[in-house]
Amino acid sequence: MFSSSILLQILACAIYNNWWPMLSALMYVIVPMPCLFFGGGSTQFLMSRDGGGWIDAAKFLTGASSVGSIAIPIILKHAHMIETGAMLIELVSFFIFVCTVLCFHQASLDDDW
Repeated sequence: MFSSSILLQILACAIYNNWWPMLSALMYVIVPMPCLFFGGGSTQFLMSRDGGGWIDAAKFLTGASSVGSIAIPIILKHAHMIETGAMLIELVSFFIFVCTVLCFHQASLDDDW
C-alpha cells in the first residue's frame, strides 16, 4: 500500500510534467519523526491520554505534519502551480498512506503479530 502511495506521488508529477507535488512527499518523511524521537518508536502513545511535555509535543507535531500533507497540494493548486488532476492524485495518495499507517498501527497492537 505504501508503494502504491509513492507511485501515485510520482505519477502526479510525471503526468502533468510538474514536480511541485513531490513537495508533499517530504511530509511522508516528517510525519513519523515525532514518534521516533519522542515516542520511543511506537505509535501507542498517540492513542493514550497520558502525556507530558514531550509526548504532547509529539502529538502536536504529528498532527501538524498530517494536516500539512493535506494542505500542501491544496495550496499549490490555489496558487496555480499544479493542475486539479495532480491535486486529486496527491489527495488519493495521502488517503492510501493514511490507510497504510492505520493498518500498521492495528497490526502493532495485536499480540498475534
